[in-house]
Amino acid sequence: MRLPHSLSPYLALRLRLAHHALLQFAASLASSMEILVFLAGPVLLGLLSVIALPGFLAVSLPWPAALGVLSAQALLTCLPAWLLRKRLLPAPIAAWLRQLPLPTRLRWQADVAVAGLLMLPLGLAYAVSAAIWLVQSPPWLRPIVAPGIAATIAAWLLAWLLTTLIVTQRLRAPRPAQRARPPTMSAYVPQRPRWRTVFLWRQLFWLPFWRNDNVIGIQQSVLLATAGASMLAWLLRAPLVPAPLLGLLASASLIIVTDRGDKAVREQIAVLRPSLNAWPLASTALTRLACAASLLPPFAVLLAGAVLLYNIHPASLQQRVTSVYALTASAALLAIVGLPRLKARGRVVLVVLSILAVSAIGSELWN
Repeated sequence: MRLPHSLSPYLALRLRLAHHALLQFAASLASSMEILVFLAGPVLLGLLSVIALPGFLAVSLPWPAALGVLSAQALLTCLPAWLLRKRLLPAPIAAWLRQLPLPTRLRWQADVAVAGLLMLPLGLAYAVSAAIWLVQSPPWLRPIVAPGIAATIAAWLLAWLLTTLIVTQRLRAPRPAQRARPPTMSAYVPQRPRWRTVFLWRQLFWLPFWRNDNVIGIQQSVLLATAGASMLAWLLRAPLVPAPLLGLLASASLIIVTDRGDKAVREQIAVLRPSLNAWPLASTALTRLACAASLLPPFAVLLAGAVLLYNIHPASLQQRVTSVYALTASAALLAIVGLPRLKARGRVVLVVLSILAVSAIGSELWN
């Protein structure tokens, strides 16, 4: 990315940091985007056309409801910036930038520019979505074209403002830590944990995913919530949403949460490998426990789906397709975790084939 020579060094540095964070984020989602585009390309295009729809619908609602719709749209639009805030400014860089003797105006200009860089792709998506609706020109849209475009632009500008505030908040000085308690005179006697392997798993594979600006814990929680919610909506036959689409979403999220969790565990094992080899302990049981723990969330969703299915349709558990779905999904999850030596392209193929197989069998569940 080339920057104009007239930019101040601080502004150029902030823009380059933001550009580098976006590239890192895109690289981390490369394999997942391949899966989503291959499986649901037309669906993604349909979702793209829906982005500008709330702005057009808001102008036909009473003003309290319209403000609520536009505010919700702005919050969802700036959600990526909130998720990327730690990538945009890692803690050491943010601490260094706070110490620079810079005027407040220059800092605000940099925050606004970084927010604009983040909002540019979303602004293009808004423009494409609005163009799709203008080309189709349904009868209900013709009387409200101008107010709808103005409302859409207002929602995007509000999201830009909120994104600027998120970036500014990241550069604020942290709150002073609480005063430490005075040390006591009692000596510390180390004790061996009762469950040593479980204790080490918690210290080395659970806590690091939630600390030090690591977003893997939040990412897996969102994926798990998506899998559980889509499975619940699919089995309860939620109205207004086609059952095949809910089945595809439930199966895809079930496979993806397993793939992302296993990938995070494998990367953590690679980081810890030198230390584990140097410690006087058998690390095989620890790494196997860490890999097996990545299977607990998807199998918990499968078990919860079976319990729910038994409560709403007890006879459906006796159907052959239900057993085939459960066995196929279990085999796919075990294959993703049990085949760690696959290359990146082979892993994508395995994940895509697993989603296709599980969703194809699941489509027959309600037939």
